[in-house]
Parts: sequence; C-alpha cells; structure tokens
Amino acid sequence: MQYQKITKNFINQIINISLDAGKEIMKIYETDFGYHIKDDNSPITKADKASHKLILNRLKELTPQIPILSEEDANIPLNIRSKWHEYWLVDPLDGTKEFIKRNGEFTVNIALIRDNKPVFGVIYVPAINETFWGAINYGSFHIKGDHKEKKISVINTNESRIKIITSSSHPSKKLNNFLEKVDNYQIITKGSSLKLCLVASGEVNVYPRFGPTSEWDIAAGEAIVNFAGGNIINLHGKPLTYNLKESFLNPEFLCACSNSLNEKLLSLLD
Repeated sequence: MQYQKITKNFINQIINISLDAGKEIMKIYETDFGYHIKDDNSPITKADKASHKLILNRLKELTPQIPILSEEDANIPLNIRSKWHEYWLVDPLDGTKEFIKRNGEFTVNIALIRDNKPVFGVIYVPAINETFWGAINYGSFHIKGDHKEKKISVINTNESRIKIITSSSHPSKKLNNFLEKVDNYQIITKGSSLKLCLVASGEVNVYPRFGPTSEWDIAAGEAIVNFAGGNIINLHGKPLTYNLKESFLNPEFLCACSNSLNEKLLSLLD
C-alpha cells in the first residue's frame, strides 16, 4: 500500500487550505447569518457549507487519490469506507454552537487517517488567526498569526493541582460526579477542538469528555495531542479508532498529558 508522503511542503499546503476555509467562515461570521437544525439536532450555517465546499475542492485537487469524509458529506456506507487504508477526515466548522454565539471558539479541522489512526492533523482558529498542527515524524506546532511556528508539547510537571478543560456548551452530570473525586483542580472552559489544542500546548493537563463527539470532532486534535506527547483513551483504557463502525460517534474518553495521569484519572471512574 502506497501512502501519501507527509512532507513539510505538503503540510504547508493543508495549512493554507484551512486558512482559506477560515476566511470563508469569517466572511459569514461578520454578517447577520441564520442557521438550521439538522436531523441529528445539531445546527448548521452557511459557513459550515462554504468551508466544506472549499476544503473538498482543494483536497480533491491536491490528493485526488485520497477519499474524503466530511461532517457535511458523511453518508458513505461502511462497506465502502472500510476498504480505505488512508482518507481525509474533515470538520469544516467545529463548534457551530460557538459560531452562533459569536464567542470565537470555533475551528477548522482537517485530519489524515491512516489504518484507522490519525497521522496528521491541522486545526485553524479563524477568529484569532492561530493554527495548530501535528504530524508523525515531525511533532506538534503552534502558529500565532504570521509569526514563526513554535514546537509545542504537553505539560511535563508533577504539580498537585490539575488543570482540567471542559466544554463551554455541553454540561455533563457525569463530569460533575468525576470532579467530586478529584482532590485539587482548576477548571477552564473552551468550545470546539480548542480543548485538545490546549492539552497539546501544555496549558492544561486533561480534557475529560463524557458527552457525545463524532470522529471528525476529534481526529485532527488527537494527532496534535499524540505528537505533542499526550494521549487519548476511552473509559476502558483503550485508544480511539476511526472508521471501524457504522456510527461515527466516539466513546467517552480522557485526553491527558501523560499515560500515567490518564490511568490515575481512569481509576477514579471505577
């Protein structure tokens, strides 16, 4: 099986696609936009559709041999996509609820999945013009505006106080029960895949997710976390996998700066 070579030039091309998708999103963000509710009860706006269209067209031009699965074009039967050894997994606007709230906490997510695991991911934050990316054999990086990219890594500390990041829009009774078992912690809230980026960049220790997410919500962020030295496990202690079932829903998970912290927190759920 011949896989796409992940070169620095290739990475920059995907980053540019995410930047251009972000520009399309911001054009609509600055207008008096409306939204509709999809069949799964989640909102969709013109910005989701515009970003989706741009990303698909550009990826097809750049890598016509690689199939694409996007949140806005996910009606592909498992018997077809299960044959894919490599594919793009895209969330053209992650955090549509945050977009509608106009709080700036929304992202463009593009991931390359190889043999059911993300090997490369880009997350662009259009409202603040920041990019996070991570790739196998490279590590993970943060680009602030037009500044030079900086390598990022997870927190490497044994401080007793754990910084926990949680969702801005998805409160959870299970999360509250979990927090009661943690001795000393600080809570930070963010929307969209920014939570994963903040684990990867060392600003927080852990992101526990007890509510629903889909594979396109997490894939790019998981690549960035993994290649920054962190990891994500489900509540049975197993890694996440992609494109192995009919549903795109992820299991609940813990995303932490270290295996040891994940295992410690997992023991609190027993």
